[in-house]
Amino acid sequence: MSIKETIENELKSNDVVLFMKGTPQFPQCGFSGQVVQILDHVGVGYKGLNVLESPEMRDGIKTYSSWPTIPQLYVKGEFIGGCDIVREMFQAGELQKLLSDKGIAFNTPASA
Repeated sequence: MSIKETIENELKSNDVVLFMKGTPQFPQCGFSGQVVQILDHVGVGYKGLNVLESPEMRDGIKTYSSWPTIPQLYVKGEFIGGCDIVREMFQAGELQKLLSDKGIAFNTPASA
């Protein structure tokens, strides 16, 4: 299976996928850690894929998205963006709206 097929398979199998450095439990860079904090705060289930375990995956996802940096967030197979974009969307309430529009359950506290 090619790296492109592997990436596509992950995106088809999971509604929300974060290609990141490290794991959701142990992010290996500050940007990945910020996106994990946002996703955890929003309360959405997601799959974190550690690109540090595979140079092929690390290069492959950059080629796949035509985006030069990690982390990369995908929702229902659609590339959303990296840390800055996800943070801005979250702060504006757009990330939550996107998840809702795509029919993805999450549980942001009402007080947020």
